[in-house]
Amino acid sequence: MLVLTRKSEQSIIVNRNIEIKILGISGDQVSLGFSAPDEISIYRKEIYEAMESQNRQSVHSGESALHSLRAVMAGKLLKNGKK
Repeated sequence: MLVLTRKSEQSIIVNRNIEIKILGISGDQVSLGFSAPDEISIYRKEIYEAMESQNRQSVHSGESALHSLRAVMAGKLLKNGKK
């Protein structure tokens, strides 16, 4: 982990195209501004983790639904094959 000390209105550049600027400091809170190309998404960590969790749940639900559909289709194929 890189640890830097910055003052208000100072910036950090990441990967040549992302700027993180210290906009202000008030008590124990720091206001940050981010400038990045449109194709780069920036999220608060707790939001990102919630999105990842939801995506994992969606994939699991989709896999369960696909398994159920395969079972139903296999049953229909067996019934049609016996006729």
